[in-house]
Amino acid sequence: MEGVMMELSEPRAATAEQSAVDATARFTTANKSALDFMLGVQKAMLEETMFATNELFDRTRTETHLFSEFISKMAGSHSVKDWKTMWEECGQHQIDFVRRDSERLFKHSKRMLETASKLFSSRPES
Repeated sequence: MEGVMMELSEPRAATAEQSAVDATARFTTANKSALDFMLGVQKAMLEETMFATNELFDRTRTETHLFSEFISKMAGSHSVKDWKTMWEECGQHQIDFVRRDSERLFKHSKRMLETASKLFSSRPES
């Protein structure tokens, strides 16, 4: 009778061990996925901070250049016709700047959407 009990308890012990190994493997996989996700989010946030900083400096540099050009042309204009030409040129420069700035932001937004999509699609289905 004791031998039969030993034989019955061995499969249970093996099943319990296998369950523990499976649970540990699932837990490890979940932790790795969470860590990968958090590192991906951190990387995306760092890239966004760098992009925003670069855009701020670029915009400031461009605005300063446009303002300097405006002051230079204003100082060189001596008639109403010169002022009209100056306003037209400076207005066109400002429109071109806004267009380029908008295009850059749209391209960046598209890239960020793709990054976020990849980040969320790399997570395993639960």
